[in-house]
Amino acid sequence: MIKLLPEHLQTIQRHAESTYPEECCGLILGYVIGSVKTVVEVIPTANVWNSEAEKFAENSNTHSTERRYAIAPEIMLQVQKSARERALNIISIYHSHPNYPAVPSECDRLYAWPGYSYIIVSVQNGVASEINSWTLDENHQFQTEIIQH
Repeated sequence: MIKLLPEHLQTIQRHAESTYPEECCGLILGYVIGSVKTVVEVIPTANVWNSEAEKFAENSNTHSTERRYAIAPEIMLQVQKSARERALNIISIYHSHPNYPAVPSECDRLYAWPGYSYIIVSVQNGVASEINSWTLDENHQFQTEIIQH
């Protein structure tokens, strides 16, 4: 389970709507007690897929920020360092799916890391709608995660 306040969801939804028709992405800081992840802060980031894609995918030219996302490695490190100074961790990564359901794609699964929650918000015609969270199981397959807000 991942616990978010209404303002955390609003930040994610506003970010997703503001970048439509491209995918948005960001990091979520918080802490974990047992099997419950508690969100403290949502940090919107730039989607750098177009500039970072050649590092990630062989066929990077066939996709763009309308269907892919990437967070710059230096931003990941900077946010992780800042989080640790505050006794927090990156517990989740979020992104949007423009005109597509809030379910992970195969690309999402391939690049996902164990231990994180992956929050996906569907944006239909510029309006954020469905929002779901996912975690990887021991077979590197996504399983749904309850969002409490």
